[in-house]
Amino acid sequence: MKQRPEPLPDHEASASLTALARAFAGLKTADEVARFLDDLCTPAELEALVDRWRVVPLLQQGVPYREIHDRTGVSVTTVGRVARTLDRGAGGYAIAARRVSRTNESH
Repeated sequence: MKQRPEPLPDHEASASLTALARAFAGLKTADEVARFLDDLCTPAELEALVDRWRVVPLLQQGVPYREIHDRTGVSVTTVGRVARTLDRGAGGYAIAARRVSRTNESH
């Protein structure tokens, strides 16, 4: 991934992340979010995001890393990173997975 010669100061990086989060929050449908992601991300970035999201439900079901790799083609290293983030991250994966699960149950 591209690195800046000098990182943004913390307050600018935080404000930029907040602005991006607000842009996502302002979208109304999954189609709008998908279109935004298509515009925002390179194909490789989008593939990486999709791979990470695909393994979340499998990890939550307790599927072993190697089996997740065999089922999805996602590297065991990526599966491990997602698992660590599920366990010790900011909680975003869990929030999103819970909401998607509720939405699927109501349809």
